[in-house]
Amino acid sequence: MNALSIGRLKSLGHRSKRGTFSAGVARVVVHRALFSFMIAVTLSGCMGCPYSFTGASVPPHLKTIAIPIVEDQSGYGDPTLRDQFSQQLLQRFVNDATLQPSDRSNADSILEGVITGVKDAPVVVEGGDQVAKRRITVTTHMTFRDLKLRKKVWEKDFTQWGDYPSGGGLTQRNDGIAEAVRKITEDILNETVAGW
Repeated sequence: MNALSIGRLKSLGHRSKRGTFSAGVARVVVHRALFSFMIAVTLSGCMGCPYSFTGASVPPHLKTIAIPIVEDQSGYGDPTLRDQFSQQLLQRFVNDATLQPSDRSNADSILEGVITGVKDAPVVVEGGDQVAKRRITVTTHMTFRDLKLRKKVWEKDFTQWGDYPSGGGLTQRNDGIAEAVRKITEDILNETVAGW
């Protein structure tokens, strides 16, 4: 500590009683040493971490992604749901072009998923207990793995919804499902390519 900073400490009243000045200087030195030590430990602990999750782009060693057809364990009973979901998810990655879809044997990464739930419930009730609008909620469990480093990057559930008019029939209900699938596949794409 130089004479100028010692003079500043004296002028700030750190020497009002005998011994207080030297205790104040010691406290400052100890705090600086602890702070420097904590920074060094933090930085050394992160050396070699392959993922940072800072909003940056996908690591350069990941160029391709395998997206197998998702399983449908929802019990919803629509045999086209898993294909619709899988095609929409694949198309999101084709359009984005951050990770090129590939077959599993040549892929750098893989995105696997299961549709775990589909719920159809009234959302807007009008006078006389008339249901005016219904909501389809789709939930999936997805896992993204780095096949090059043989590591799981993330694993999480995604839930989204789509509304449709009550009494509108199968076509309107399918529109509600399509809206939920559109939203959920967008969330999955964003988590995969921008969640770094």
